[in-house]
Amino acid sequence: MAPIALTIAGSDSGGGAGIQADLKAMSALGVYGASVITAVTAQNTQAVTAVHGIPLDVIAAQIDAVLSDLDVGAIKIGMLATPEIIQTVADGIAGFGGPVVLDPVMIAKSGDALLARDAIQTLREVLLPRATVLTPNLPEAACLLERLVAETDEEMVEQGHALCALGAQAVLMKGGHATGDICHDLLIADGQVAGEYSAPRRGTKNTHGTGCTLSSSIAAGLAKGLPLTGAVEAAHVYLQGAIAQADALGVGHGHGPVHHFHMVWPA
Repeated sequence: MAPIALTIAGSDSGGGAGIQADLKAMSALGVYGASVITAVTAQNTQAVTAVHGIPLDVIAAQIDAVLSDLDVGAIKIGMLATPEIIQTVADGIAGFGGPVVLDPVMIAKSGDALLARDAIQTLREVLLPRATVLTPNLPEAACLLERLVAETDEEMVEQGHALCALGAQAVLMKGGHATGDICHDLLIADGQVAGEYSAPRRGTKNTHGTGCTLSSSIAAGLAKGLPLTGAVEAAHVYLQGAIAQADALGVGHGHGPVHHFHMVWPA
């Protein structure tokens, strides 16, 4: 049987992030991807011009349809938009016993908000304790903790521990928003730094969908049965390859997508 991962997220009409990025990454990594769409966005590489939340009963029905039939090995959760959608997703996956990767999507690469301000508390209280691993970038971590953005590795580690204290089993603090020539991602689990993943910072604007791609890649690894550290390592390597070939794609006029299929057809 093929390993199966489920993504619960919003749709990006431009194809670079959200559900589309998740399914591309899962497919590229040899995992069958199923999906639950929580919102439809009118979006491209330059802006988000409209957001339409899917009715709650339809979201619930999608989750039930997938989990009642498919042998899902891992779930990735992305854009949820409102407190009501967050609660609906939490209720829908309550009986799921596998790993959950929670990517707290708040702002698009264009700078447009994707999560209502009043939804942050609900995300913190309802879904964060459900996460096998939480994958925030530095501004998202700071927002969840109501703190200033971490500026050093020491502050990243401290905030990772604080997010674990809120209920997440593990936290991958992503350093893409930091400064310096080397980008550091730190995995905090079991009261310690369980993994450090570093890569040279690339001078490219084509990083649309990196967060979605990384979290769905981790879910793909977990669906294959990899331990968390192995899933994160494999996802990091895959994403760095996708970023390295992003400029060659030439998609859009703003922040273009990474190359999800760089291992299949090099740009």
